[in-house]
Amino acid sequence: MLNRREFIGLAAAGAAFAGLGAQKGRILFGACRGFGDAPLMKELGYDFIEGGVAHALQPDKSDEEWKRRRDEVRALPIPLRSCNGFLPGKFRLTGEKASFDKPLKYAEKACRRADEVGLKTIVFGSGGARNAPKGFPKEKAVEQFVDFCKRLAGRIADCKVCVVLEPLQPKEANYLNFVREGRELCERIGSPRIRLLADIFHMLQGGEGAQSIEQTTPDLLRHCHIAEKGPRTAPGLSSDGSQFAPYFDALKKIGYEGGVSCECGWGKKEDLRANLEKALAVMRRLSGQV
Repeated sequence: MLNRREFIGLAAAGAAFAGLGAQKGRILFGACRGFGDAPLMKELGYDFIEGGVAHALQPDKSDEEWKRRRDEVRALPIPLRSCNGFLPGKFRLTGEKASFDKPLKYAEKACRRADEVGLKTIVFGSGGARNAPKGFPKEKAVEQFVDFCKRLAGRIADCKVCVVLEPLQPKEANYLNFVREGRELCERIGSPRIRLLADIFHMLQGGEGAQSIEQTTPDLLRHCHIAEKGPRTAPGLSSDGSQFAPYFDALKKIGYEGGVSCECGWGKKEDLRANLEKALAVMRRLSGQV
């Protein structure tokens, strides 16, 4: 377990290294879509697809059922690089009724199956499972959440997948709302298996500026989500994408080489191809990877 001084030292070293290689980084682009859209996404030039833990990794299914899904995932035309929806709301991580045994087993199984298919990141948003119950002290809920993450980190210490904490806007969660808060929690957890996500939609909704990304490193920040402020549509559907420019500039500044995944609405079904193309074009332009 890293102490505060060691954590800060590693972060500073990572930032220095990122500065040296900032011009070399290549951001990868994906979208949260069903497996059936993977061929279209490959055709259009997307790098990866993002799925849901319950569907893609089946932590509540038998090994025999998982083998069939594993083969399906391995046969996808583009990689399943990330999954969201880590823990269902039936689990209770905070409050007087908090219980870790079942969610830890579920989470560990998801992580081990992620390794079998080369999944890089699992997104830990899960507001329904982690939110502090009404009237329960926020500080105590945060302590419980950190405790859960430490226990999970111990169980998956030999895994390759990273679980990335997702800050959610205040309307969706009553703590872990900002990237800066996520940095502090990662420091407290002190494990390379628990890292951080920046969701640009939630940052825009919560009024968090791009400087929070600049204060991370590529080692800490492992994945990003994106959607337009307000309507939560794909980049370019409701605006010219300029709202995202400071955030992409920050990603380039730190030498970010992870994924940026559209977690959003896509409009009418018949417009999916055109809207996928438009979103990818906007992200490529903002990243300088035209």
